[in-house]
Amino acid sequence: MSLAGFEASKTLDTVESNAQLLEARKAHFIPTAVHYYKEALHLVRAKGCYVYDEQGREYLDVIGGIVCISAGHNHPKIQQRMIEMIQNDEIQHTTTLYLNRHTTRLAEKLAGEAPTGIHKVAFTNSGSEANELALMVARHATGETMVMSLQHGYHGGTSGTLAHCGHHSWRFRSQPVSNVVSAIAPNCYRCPFKKDPANCHLECAKHVEETIQTTTHGKLAAFIAEPVMGVGGFITPPEEYFHLVADIVHRYGGKYISDEVQTGAGRCGQDFLLTKSLKIDADIITMAKGFGNGAAIGATIMRSEVAEPLTGKLYFNTFAGDPFQTMQALTTMEIIQEENLIENARTVGQYLKDGLLELQKRHPLIGDVRGRGLLVGVELVKNRETKEYATAETNQLMELMKERNVLIGKGGLFGNVVRLAPALTLTRAQADQLLAALDESLSVIEKAS
Repeated sequence: MSLAGFEASKTLDTVESNAQLLEARKAHFIPTAVHYYKEALHLVRAKGCYVYDEQGREYLDVIGGIVCISAGHNHPKIQQRMIEMIQNDEIQHTTTLYLNRHTTRLAEKLAGEAPTGIHKVAFTNSGSEANELALMVARHATGETMVMSLQHGYHGGTSGTLAHCGHHSWRFRSQPVSNVVSAIAPNCYRCPFKKDPANCHLECAKHVEETIQTTTHGKLAAFIAEPVMGVGGFITPPEEYFHLVADIVHRYGGKYISDEVQTGAGRCGQDFLLTKSLKIDADIITMAKGFGNGAAIGATIMRSEVAEPLTGKLYFNTFAGDPFQTMQALTTMEIIQEENLIENARTVGQYLKDGLLELQKRHPLIGDVRGRGLLVGVELVKNRETKEYATAETNQLMELMKERNVLIGKGGLFGNVVRLAPALTLTRAQADQLLAALDESLSVIEKAS
């Protein structure tokens, strides 16, 4: 859409100034409602890979609403179906207590994309809820309570999922952490065992068994991990890690939960679910974010033998499976298939990664480039030998990129990892725009240091 089009329709969005909005936020939002930039950015419209502020200024969005936009902002097919549902007076809210074609069709479609044997589906409103359900189901199915997660892992913002969070900044003093243990994260760039690919024997995976043997009574309810660790800084373990860990978890009676809230929906350029691509022997898979292209929907899918013990119990979620949300998720899945977006994520993702590796040769701030498909992390360090965290430099980079009309994300325990997760529609030209902005911005920072 042209900027003229935005100018013509922006009046309603600028009734209140940014200063008034900030004042209202300060008065009524809880203190955790922070914003990315020194000067808060007010986004009002979006199309494809671009978003626009209240002045009509265009930004290339390469964080996708925090890894939520897969088919592109405001895809016309999703818009049209929403209009049709409204015009046809389709029911806005119903629950699984009633039949609804959108919910059923989505369950069928999702089960068809899952690994063999995983076909029981429950919908939720978010990834946090999807993981809460997965943990509850695993505990119920096994009769055990102990759950193992990973240091640097993140599985949601609810009380239960935060108990499995591997970041002190997300934890609260009152956080319930009983029946929770953590294993060392499989971070190849910062290997805690001081190994490199040439002499690695998957010590991180073997540590999972040692942790079970030394911190539990010898049984697990579940192990939960992300195939690529999102908030942790897009940490990308080797494939063999998951195979060894799944075998260990199952030998100790636990269920393997693969958290695909960020990696799912084809983002990693392989299958719709990365669990399937990596051949992870998972019992439960969770997803959200890009699954609904930004709609408030998540899902927990599981094996029959995990679901069947729920028979006779009551589990209910008022808004899970609502028609509009499930329609958006189903349409998103169709768009990803019709427009060959998984292949685009693979090829453009590799093009972007190659470009970042070229930048790494010129910019000493870049310590590591990692990720899969269009889920790419760039870790910034003050010194490549010591790998000292370049936190301040990452914050500066965020501001400089914004000045160049590109929005990026950040993550990692110390906030020094640039997170890139654009819509799967990203083109090579847009990747070049991103790379050029990074090149200029890094040069500014390095010249000043």
